[in-house]
Amino acid sequence: MAATDDLAIRASSDSLLKAEARPRKRNMAQFIRWALLFGGGILMVMPLAYMISTSMKWPWEVYNLGLIPEEPTLENYTYVLEDGRFFGWFLNSLIIATITTLSALFFDSLVGYVLCKFKFRGRYIVFIAILSTLMIPTEMLVIPWYMMSQQLGWLDSYWGIMFPGLMTAFGVFLMKQFFETVPDDFLEAARIDGLNEFQIWWQVAMPMVRPALAALAIFIFLGNWTAFLWPLIVTTSSDLYTLPVGLSSFGDEADVAWELIMTGAAISTLPTLIFFLIFQRFIIRGVVMAGLKG
Repeated sequence: MAATDDLAIRASSDSLLKAEARPRKRNMAQFIRWALLFGGGILMVMPLAYMISTSMKWPWEVYNLGLIPEEPTLENYTYVLEDGRFFGWFLNSLIIATITTLSALFFDSLVGYVLCKFKFRGRYIVFIAILSTLMIPTEMLVIPWYMMSQQLGWLDSYWGIMFPGLMTAFGVFLMKQFFETVPDDFLEAARIDGLNEFQIWWQVAMPMVRPALAALAIFIFLGNWTAFLWPLIVTTSSDLYTLPVGLSSFGDEADVAWELIMTGAAISTLPTLIFFLIFQRFIIRGVVMAGLKG
């Protein structure tokens, strides 16, 4: 009996030790996970913090790698905001990003709906052909875009800047994936009620894919807001510069006013940050659902 009692006591003590060890392992794993996330968050925020820090430095202090300015100043913000060119560039970026976003939402959703809900020969070939354009780097498309703009007389114009983004392959893919979640029974009921196909798309299908529309709008708007290469190539007049192109003009061959560039970048980042913070849940939902459907 004594030996049996000893074995029972040892077994119970071992189980207690294991039970105590599990929370410790769980806490350690959770600590490591949070430490990695915190470190990754710092790395992601550092460029933004350095940009804001540089925007508050004097020209002679720009090349000081310290994050905190020795003599913080707001003179750079005053100079940039008082420069009439900045608001012109800001307005150009706003107009271009808004028009391209509205155009892409309309055409991408319309094409995605047709490829998803209409049964016709060759639709998968068309869809694959559209997706294949995603594998072509933007740099390889610059020359065809430029030649097309030259032939159509769109060089140094709003249309020349906007036309490559008026419809996107990614938007077609995203909207097609979301339209697959729309039940066909709803569309058939709308046809019985006498709605034509355009009305069905606009009044029935579109309200059911609002998360995808919101996510796509954010992607396209931010992409056009920060576009640099194509607007730089197609424009020659400073009056048509977008913000990224205009900010790069703060300097010359001898010197670059990094403090002014960082100041303009900090100001131009505020609208995008606010826009993202408001609609970030739509971005996450759109990406997750598109990935699951893909």
